[in-house]
This record gives sequence, structure tokens and C-alpha cells, in this order.
Amino acid sequence: MSSTNSANHHEGLTLRQAALIAGFAYLLSPVTTAEFSIMPKLVIPENIEQTVQNIVAHHGLFVAAIFCYLITFIEDVVIAWALYVLLVPVNRSVSLLTAWFRLVYTAIALFGWLNLVTVFRLLNTPDYLTAFGSAQLHAQVLLLLRSFRYDWSMSLVIFGIHLVLLGYLIYRSGYIPRIIGILLVIDGLGWAIDSLQPYLYPNAHLGFLFITFFGELVFMLWLLIRGWKIQEPTAPS
Repeated sequence: MSSTNSANHHEGLTLRQAALIAGFAYLLSPVTTAEFSIMPKLVIPENIEQTVQNIVAHHGLFVAAIFCYLITFIEDVVIAWALYVLLVPVNRSVSLLTAWFRLVYTAIALFGWLNLVTVFRLLNTPDYLTAFGSAQLHAQVLLLLRSFRYDWSMSLVIFGIHLVLLGYLIYRSGYIPRIIGILLVIDGLGWAIDSLQPYLYPNAHLGFLFITFFGELVFMLWLLIRGWKIQEPTAPS
């Protein structure tokens, strides 16, 4: 890094600040609350009638899930920015590309998220029940809920590519343990393979891939525990 680039870097975020921002953005992401606590209570697989009843009866809970997803996707933008700053000293071009892959993933996921907003509007506007009738309304809700899942699933292929690039940068960094880079590459490949299942190999049993998804958790813990000790790169004399 040239002395000019180093000076410009210090005028913005330091590596330590970028590491902590990314770590706390990971930590505060409420997606697990939506995915493992709220949505399983509302969405009953293969029973759209019960699902609709649940959402109508607990519309506040459904709104909470919608906002959990939204906050998560906003935090993904923050993480993309912080990780770009954190890994610029390794390779500016690849760090920028890595950030863009996460932003593209987030944009696709947000597009899918709008399906949940439409579900809420359909089920909380009485005129739609009159216009569509019960059967057609339920079919619309089923289509929207599945569209959200399919859109998000496809976006996770892009997310997997982001993790592979992120792992490469970390492996080359010299200031983050190489094992974390390896874990993130494995994590990214796992996401890509798992997310392509409905399209390429729908009958495959890929439950074992769950063990590959802990790379980001290890990375988050390292950022929070050790990120504040990262040394700033020194400009060459």
C-alpha cells in the first residue's frame, strides 16, 4: 500500500473499527429469530389454510418477521462495506468484487422479501378476500410465500460466491487466521450447493451440508474477540 493510500485509509475507518463494525452487524442480525422462531409458528408446510389462519390471527408476529428480515438485509449492506475496508490492504480489486457479490445477494433477497409484504397486504385488506374469494386468495398467498423462498434461495448462490472470495482474501491477509479463510470457502461452497438443490438435484439428501455453515459464526466470534487487536498496515519507507 502506498503512503498516499495508507493516509487516505486512516482518514476513514481503521481496520480495527471495520472489524468491530462487521462483527457487531453479524451479532445483531435478527434473521435467526425470524427463521427459527417466528416463521415456523406461522407457516405450516403443505397446509396453506392453516398458514393463512395463523398469519391473520397473529399478524403482529408476521410483521415482526418481516422487519427481522429487513433489518438483516440492511445489516448485510453494512457488513459488505465494513469487510471491504477490512480487506482492502490485501487486494483492493478483489475486496471490491467481494463486496459487490454481497450487495447483489442482498438486492435479490430484498426483491424476494417484497413477497412477504404483499402477503401481509393481501391478508389485512378485506377487499382482496371479496375480489379473489377464499381459494384464490390462499393460492396467491402460497405462491408469494414460495416465491420468497425461491428468490432467497437463488440469492444464496451469489452469497456463496461472496464467501468463497471472502475466504480467499482472509487466507491471503496475514492478519486474520488462515483457518477462518478455509472455513469460509467451505461455507460458501456449502451454501451454493445447497441452494441449487431445488433446481438441479431436487431428490438429493444434503442435510450433511449443515456442518459447513459455521464458517461465518467462527468469523464473527473472531471479529468480536480479536478484531480490536488488528495492526494497521505500515506504509513502505
